[in-house]
Amino acid sequence: MPATESLPPLDGTGPGGPDDALLSGLDAAPSVAILHALRVTLHVGFAALLGVAVLRLLVSGGGDPLLPVWAGTAFVLAGVYLAGTMLEKRFATNGTGFDPRRYGVLWLGVVTALWAVLLAASADFAWLAFPLFFLHLHLFPRRIALLTIALMTAAVIAAQWAVSGLSVPHLAVVLGPMFGAAFSVVTGLAYRALYREAENQRRAADELRRTRAELAASQHDAGVLAERERLAREIHDTLAQGLSSIVLVARAAEKSLADGDTATAAARFALVQQTASENLAEARNFVRGLSSPQLHESSLVESLRRLCESTESSAAAGGQGLRCRFEFDGDPLELPQPYKVTLLRAAQASLANVREHARAGNAVVTLAFLGSEVTLDIYDDGAGFDPAGMAAQMGGRADGSGFGIPSLRERVTALKGSLELESAPGEGTVVAIRLPLDDAPGRDGE
Repeated sequence: MPATESLPPLDGTGPGGPDDALLSGLDAAPSVAILHALRVTLHVGFAALLGVAVLRLLVSGGGDPLLPVWAGTAFVLAGVYLAGTMLEKRFATNGTGFDPRRYGVLWLGVVTALWAVLLAASADFAWLAFPLFFLHLHLFPRRIALLTIALMTAAVIAAQWAVSGLSVPHLAVVLGPMFGAAFSVVTGLAYRALYREAENQRRAADELRRTRAELAASQHDAGVLAERERLAREIHDTLAQGLSSIVLVARAAEKSLADGDTATAAARFALVQQTASENLAEARNFVRGLSSPQLHESSLVESLRRLCESTESSAAAGGQGLRCRFEFDGDPLELPQPYKVTLLRAAQASLANVREHARAGNAVVTLAFLGSEVTLDIYDDGAGFDPAGMAAQMGGRADGSGFGIPSLRERVTALKGSLELESAPGEGTVVAIRLPLDDAPGRDGE
């Protein structure tokens, strides 16, 4: 085994073991279960062979004066083996900085040395070599493991030869340990292959968990940004425009009061109250996540018609001679709710720009159903502007304005539509919106 590979838990627990696999729900695999079974079998087999060897030593070695020494050595071997597995589990599960490979090599060296001492005392301890072969293959680099296995096999052959009392070892004395060593090597290599597969599965599961956590965080951030953009568009197209209208009309009402025209001032204050009520309804619907309340109370056609009337009234209250009319063309279709909201918001934002910036005398809002698409055109004969200059301010102005067209374009693009802006200084402005009707349901009687 290459020196760069890490030592797995000797009892099958800890990171990468079956306990962690069961807890995570992701690492569980047949190879992990097989590894756990092999570990348990290895440890149980070592303990059973050691117990049998000690029992035979106590029964057959009654006249040996060193019997207490051999028995004590056997108990020390059992204690070292057990302590090693328990300590390795503790270091693995506590996540300490302890180096398990260095610990495992040292532990196996002590175990092997104690076994060699016992083998010199009794050939009955020769059978312990087979579980030790697996540990050597697993903990040592391959070349070193094969060398130590060969030396241990030679020691087993020598011990059994000495017990036989023959001048030349019997063929079975030589072939038995050699076949056992060969079988252990093949099985140990298979175990190592399973261990590598289990490690790869564990790493893949860890990577999957990390990727899933990163994806969840990314989706959360994207959701937060999308919600912020949605609220920014809604606030700009409704509350901000309404508050701006309230400010303008309130100033006009204040001027009327200063001039002593209380009737006009009262009418303008009534308009302020109406606009404030509409914006309050919009704000409450933002909290509920609903669409425009105007669309719940009436159709899109009626909502656009009322919008033109309120725009004209607001402009008149502010001292502007703006005439705003609504035109409709084609056979109406029942539009999806996102279409209705987008078209209404487009008209609101465009007429707000006309009222505040265009100094226009006329504005026309035209809604048309043209077969495969619905169109909305907002025209005004005002001062116009340079579209190229406006493109340089797509991020908004320092006073917080300038977001109307960019946010409107985002709305339209999200519905796979198009927005065209035509204007020139002194020649008015046209905002043209096209939305596809391929997925719109059937006709209605708007």
